[in-house]
Amino acid sequence: MISKFIKNAGWPRIIIALFLLALFVTAPFVGVNIYTSFNNTLVRFGMNGVMVLAMIPMVQAGCGLNFGLPLGIIAGLLGATLSIELNTEILARLAGLGTQYKISWLTQEFITTYREPLGFASALIIAIPIAAILGWFYGKLLNRVKGDEMMIATYVGFSSVSFMCIAWLLLPYKHPTMVWGYAGRGLRTTISVEGYWLRILNDALSLKINEHLTIPTGMLIFFAVMALIVWIFMRTKTGTAMTAVGSNPEFARASGVNVDKMRTISVVMSTILGAVGIIVYEQSFGFIQLYMGPFYMALPAVASILLGGASVNKAGILNVIVGTFLFQGILTMTPSVFNSVFQTDMSEVIRLIVSNGMILYALTRKVRA
Repeated sequence: MISKFIKNAGWPRIIIALFLLALFVTAPFVGVNIYTSFNNTLVRFGMNGVMVLAMIPMVQAGCGLNFGLPLGIIAGLLGATLSIELNTEILARLAGLGTQYKISWLTQEFITTYREPLGFASALIIAIPIAAILGWFYGKLLNRVKGDEMMIATYVGFSSVSFMCIAWLLLPYKHPTMVWGYAGRGLRTTISVEGYWLRILNDALSLKINEHLTIPTGMLIFFAVMALIVWIFMRTKTGTAMTAVGSNPEFARASGVNVDKMRTISVVMSTILGAVGIIVYEQSFGFIQLYMGPFYMALPAVASILLGGASVNKAGILNVIVGTFLFQGILTMTPSVFNSVFQTDMSEVIRLIVSNGMILYALTRKVRA
């Protein structure tokens, strides 16, 4: 039984898990608060979980790992910035509808009380259609380059980030908290979400264990709901057809499945999850990161799901949970423990070495898979 577990998990993953456990065990002896460390790991898990979840549809449909995740992230950034830009107008219209149609609960008082949840919801509502459109075109492109999906996806992701670096400067945003003050146009590099939806999920139903440990229940529930939606969808007729396309496209085509359609649906779904994931990330992080921000988010998501045991042909919810926890746990724990041991502040250097090391291992494993 133990040998079967080792064979399924693989020694590298077991060593990584044991290393994370050793960091948690060592932490109290070197002056690192174990509760704070575990709290930070849980928060980072919730922040990044949905973006890692976005890998599943494309992997299952045979489109490979979604290195084009920045395209979905850009859709989420557009939804977030447009939500802030139109925040006052949207809420005023909602209150107007409540008055016009005599909807008792949709009053100005209700709008004011639930301003932040409504702002978060509006960001999602705006981002999802944008992601669906971008994902549809992205899927059509990948259908034309079968066999080279991951190479083209990487190009799409990087080129879309470069294109948006120009767009963020030219789009006609006017909100004073978002545009450069001296120019009156062009979006800033980072935009605060304070007053809009800062920690809206983290604080919802949060469970305070002690002074240093607060469980971000709302964010974990949101991730669980998104994971459940993906799990259910993959067991529907469409989801089963997608998996069949990924496993054996020729057999699926002979069975009457429209291979290109299933692949496109998987790309659209992955792009939408990427858009939702970045909005979840922003509400916890506290800032919208534009320009080169999305450039660095695909590789950690890819590495996380591969660390969790997925391959380029098969991925599941458990791979997402295990991989994200391992990746974010080590990324959180290593700098603080090493800084305490060596009595020096090398957190950024250590974080870069550890994160890039895990990414390198994951991508190397992917090549062999």
